[in-house]
Amino acid sequence: MAVFTITAACASPAVAEEPAVFSPPAPLPPVDVSAIIAHGLIGEMSLGMFQSGTEPEPVDIEAQGSPDLAQQLQNPVAALISVPFQFNYDEGFGPRDASRYTLNIQPVIPIELSDDWNLISRTIVPLIYQESLADGLSSDAGIGDTVQSFFFSPKDPVGGWIIGAGPVFLLPTGTTPRLRSEQFGLGPTIVALRQSQGWTYGALVNHIWGFDDSDDHDEVNATFFQPFVSYTWPTSTTLGFNAETTYDWNDDDLTLPLNLSVSQVLRIGNQPVSVAIGGRYYADAPEGGPEWGLRFTFTLLFPR
Repeated sequence: MAVFTITAACASPAVAEEPAVFSPPAPLPPVDVSAIIAHGLIGEMSLGMFQSGTEPEPVDIEAQGSPDLAQQLQNPVAALISVPFQFNYDEGFGPRDASRYTLNIQPVIPIELSDDWNLISRTIVPLIYQESLADGLSSDAGIGDTVQSFFFSPKDPVGGWIIGAGPVFLLPTGTTPRLRSEQFGLGPTIVALRQSQGWTYGALVNHIWGFDDSDDHDEVNATFFQPFVSYTWPTSTTLGFNAETTYDWNDDDLTLPLNLSVSQVLRIGNQPVSVAIGGRYYADAPEGGPEWGLRFTFTLLFPR
């Protein structure tokens, strides 16, 4: 059975890069939905990719310097429009130690609901190329399942904590059988973090249940948990660490990549952007899953 990752965050929830479970050549290896969910949910739901603010006012690029933007990028529920393009390379799938290449397109859009509340929309659309896992199996290329998260977030911290919670949806947009779950999914997602003197730390969690009447594969039932910590210097440089943990309740499988990255906020002309690079080590993964990987992220920032 091949395991696929959906781009997720609650991870990355539906598709954060997860390993693929390998089995001997078969007519059509079933999709590992949990992996798919991990990819989309947080996908990375990587902390640096969820932009939202704790301030009721929109970000003013003239009033705020790059260090402020850099730290807001570490806040999944900041009032900052951003469009991250996250490229992931993972190595070690199946007996061939095959590679997977994934480009996650992750627009983040904050919407002001009232003087006290924001709604943060985060979408993760994965474009995937998976090399052949074994003799008799072809490579795969196409769009994976989409993960859509909504966070209702108070503009002011609660007891010093920045929080957000709402629903996460798994949308069956995959274009090939081995890159999709072939079902809709729904569940809760929540994030809580603190920011002080350059430090950001917290966690994001979500769970997705799939809805499918087919007997060909199990319904999605996966939990995504991402603790994170980062430090931002006055130079707008950020060093971050997180763990994109995905647990598949159907197969009792754990996927645990540990990610270390460094990012820099800068300007290209008048356009503020963030550039990040990092590596990951899979402390745990299903049989046939990846062993290590690399990540590069380019994020367009649109302060208002």
